[in-house]
Amino acid sequence: MTPLWQLSATDQAAGVRDGNFTATALVESVLGRVAQKNPELNAIVDPMEEQALLASGKADNAVASGEKLGPLHGVPVTIKVNVDTKGRPTTNGMEAFKDVIAPDNSPLVQNLLNAGAIIIGRTNTPELSMRLTTDNPLYGLTRNPWNLEMSPGGSSGGAAAAAAAGFGAIHHGNDIAGSLRYPATACGLSTVKPGLGRVPAYLPSAKAERGILAQLMSVQGAICREVKDVRLATQVLIGHDPRDPWHVPMPFSQPGSSLSKVGYCREAHGYPIHEGILANLDRAASILEDAGYQIQEIEIPPIAEPAKAWLQVTNFEMKKTLEPVYKEHGSDIINQIFGCYYKLEDMVDAEGYLFGLAERTRMVREWSLLLADYPLVLTPFLMRPGYPSNFDETFEGVKDLFDSSIYSYGVNYLGMPAGVVPVDLVDGLPSGIQLIGQKWREDLILDAMEVIERATGVMTQKLWDRESD
Repeated sequence: MTPLWQLSATDQAAGVRDGNFTATALVESVLGRVAQKNPELNAIVDPMEEQALLASGKADNAVASGEKLGPLHGVPVTIKVNVDTKGRPTTNGMEAFKDVIAPDNSPLVQNLLNAGAIIIGRTNTPELSMRLTTDNPLYGLTRNPWNLEMSPGGSSGGAAAAAAAGFGAIHHGNDIAGSLRYPATACGLSTVKPGLGRVPAYLPSAKAERGILAQLMSVQGAICREVKDVRLATQVLIGHDPRDPWHVPMPFSQPGSSLSKVGYCREAHGYPIHEGILANLDRAASILEDAGYQIQEIEIPPIAEPAKAWLQVTNFEMKKTLEPVYKEHGSDIINQIFGCYYKLEDMVDAEGYLFGLAERTRMVREWSLLLADYPLVLTPFLMRPGYPSNFDETFEGVKDLFDSSIYSYGVNYLGMPAGVVPVDLVDGLPSGIQLIGQKWREDLILDAMEVIERATGVMTQKLWDRESD
C-alpha cells in the first residue's frame, strides 16, 4: 500500500473528503516522514507538529459533521520563512529577524488555510532570500535529497528539499529571479512562477513597502512533485486579497485551446549549454508535438536584454533597500555574494534607474506581441547541471550561475508567467525545461507541463525507488 505521505495533494484531498483515511492519519504519516528525513536535510526549520495535529483533529470533525470542505481540506503544506504566518517568526533567514513575530497571515497563507490546508512547518531560505543556494547562520544549510553535497537551489531550497523528500505535496515559495524555478529544477520538481498580479502578496510585519522593481518582479507560488498539484495549489493561491493593490481577481482558466502554438528557442547566448540539457529540450519539444502542439523554432526578443537590465537596474534598487540590512546584520558570505552580484554588470545611477524602468515597458511589449502569436515559448532554464552548495561562494561561481540562467531572471524582469518541469537526469541530477506563457495563462503552461510529465514520469519516484533499493 502506498504510504499517505507519497500521495499527491489531489489524492490526499480526495481521500480525506471521501473518508478513505483521516486528516490525522495523513498528517501523522507526513510528520513521520519529516522525523525520518529532516535531520539530514534541514528543510523544515520552524516545525509546527502540535498545531498541525490539532488542526487535523478539527479537520476530521468537519468531515464527520458534514461541513462544506475546501479543495485542500486536511492536506499538509509548508510555508517559507520569509512570509508572515500569524504568531510565527518571519526571519527571512536572518538572525536579526528571529523575534519578528507575524501579527497576521500573508494573503497566500490565509488562502491556503481558507482552503482547508494544514501547515506542518516552515521552510528554510538563505539570508534575505537572495542566494541561489539555501544556507544561513540562523538555521544552517539545507541539503538536496538527490545528493547531500549538492545545492537544493535557492532561495526556496527548503521548500524544494521538503517536496522531494515527501514532507507533504504542496510547498510555498517565491520568485524574484528564479527562487521557485531554481530549486524545483535542482530537486526534480514542478512549479509555475505566476505573472504579475496573479497571486496576492502582502507582508503584515513589514515596516516599509518593497522597492518598485521588487513589487513588479517578485511573485508567490508553489513547488510540487506533480503538475496537477501545482495547478490545484495555484488555483487556491490566486484568491483575492484587497491588501495587494497589484492583484487582479480573475478566473484561473480562460477559453482557448490548450494545444497552443509553441515557439521553440534553443539559443544559449554564448553559454556552453550542456548536451544533456539540449537533449531534454529536444525531447520535450517532441513530446509536445506528438501530443498535437504546433512546434516552431523561432527567434525571440533577446532575453539577454531584460536579464542584463535585471542586474543593472535591480542591483541599484537592492543597494538602496537591502544593502543597509545585510551590511549591518548579514554574514561575511552574504556580503561577499552581494559584492559578486554588483560585479556582474555596471550598476545604473538614479537617472539610469528611472529610464531603465521606462525601457522595461518596451521589453514587456515586445514579448507580449510574440506571445500573442505563440502563447507558449519553450526555452532552457538552467543551462548547466546541478551545482555544489558552496558553488556561489566565488565570483566565478556566481557568474557561471547567472550566465547559465538568463532565461530565469530575464523572465522575472518581464513579469511573464513561466513554469519548469523535470525531464530527465543530467550527470545524475534532475534537469528540466522552461515554458514561458502569456500573461494570465498559467493554465496553458500547466497543460503543456502535464503532457511532458505524462511522458517522462514523476521524477521523485526515481528518488524514492533508489531509496528503497
